Amino acid sequence: MRARTKQSLRTSTEQRGGGGRRRTVPAAVAMAIGAMTLAAFAPPASSTSVATTATARPDTVQQALNTLVRDDGMPAALASVEDRNGHTRTYTAGVADLSTGSKVPRDGQVRIGSNTKAFTAVVVLQLVGEGKIGLDEYVDTYLPGLVRGEGIDGRRITVRQLLQHTSGLPDYGMHIGDDELRHRHFEPRELIDIALRYKADAAPGETWGYSNTNYVLAGLIVQKVTGRPLAEEIDRRVIKRIGLRHTYFPAPGDMTIREPHPHGYHRSPEDGPLRDFTEIDPSAGWAAGQLISTNSDLNRFFSALLAGRLLPAAQLAEMRTTVPAGTSGLRYGLGLTSRPLPCGGVYWGHGGDIPGYETRGGVTDDGRAANVTVTSIPTDEAAAQHVKDAVDRALCG
Repeated sequence: MRARTKQSLRTSTEQRGGGGRRRTVPAAVAMAIGAMTLAAFAPPASSTSVATTATARPDTVQQALNTLVRDDGMPAALASVEDRNGHTRTYTAGVADLSTGSKVPRDGQVRIGSNTKAFTAVVVLQLVGEGKIGLDEYVDTYLPGLVRGEGIDGRRITVRQLLQHTSGLPDYGMHIGDDELRHRHFEPRELIDIALRYKADAAPGETWGYSNTNYVLAGLIVQKVTGRPLAEEIDRRVIKRIGLRHTYFPAPGDMTIREPHPHGYHRSPEDGPLRDFTEIDPSAGWAAGQLISTNSDLNRFFSALLAGRLLPAAQLAEMRTTVPAGTSGLRYGLGLTSRPLPCGGVYWGHGGDIPGYETRGGVTDDGRAANVTVTSIPTDEAAAQHVKDAVDRALCG
């Protein structure tokens, strides 16, 4: 998500359609984490913890995380990497809390920002498979009269266009400031109302353009056809179904993070000091960016998704049908991105930013998985590239 000189609830500058200089992410727009617990978070039984010591030479993933802390000024960096055989390694670098210097919890919980969109898209596509939603039905079929504005008409925008960011709808996140995002509670329809104050970015289907507004509407459609809150549907249909033990949708008013986690820090303006943004009201993200999870749970989610454990084959194929999205070979499907790897092939995932945290990663078709989190959104292209390099190293081995 981006607000003029700010971004939020987005996946990357590239997904905003250009390769220009990254701008500072305001708390409200960056969307896509509570009080620090010092106890170490135990890794999965099959995982190996990796940390640098004076006597052990770090591997390439650890080196990449060290670079993010040492050279790019990230307070902390965390990663979880799973190989084709299901063996997991967890990594940390930096400190969890700049004021105390406490240790980063292994596989700690973080706010995952726009990775939430992939969860929302899965629920929508499950409902498509059940015959309750039509991908090529118009928004007005489910939310009659709600979407009207300058160049905006819900009778011309399809559900598919929402999920693929080809609706032309303006992004409400561009118009929410840091402090407002941090402290104010937003209802989903308030977010839509903010977007509808502005004219359309493009005609429906004309071009790809990242907008959090699309996914808030998708979440409202889920609630309309199921009669239940989106959070309950994501929990029932995705989180519990595949056993994501450290993933949850924060309840209204919950500004904290339940389990051990590193603090998240935000810099706005980009040359300003880091501020602790661990505790925020994430409601400006909602269906587009509210979830909390861990790197390992994200690996498990995207692995289950690509393995066909969450969607029928027909809906998974729709999800993986992509259009060009920005630069560097990035392509966007229905809540799912593909990005080329330097060692060949692509990986599938999403990525997410929210003030305090940036997460990147995904899975390959042959079963490799990796997610990397830093505890401040990079404000320059070099640091942003280093996050992507860490993912490449993890997936290319």
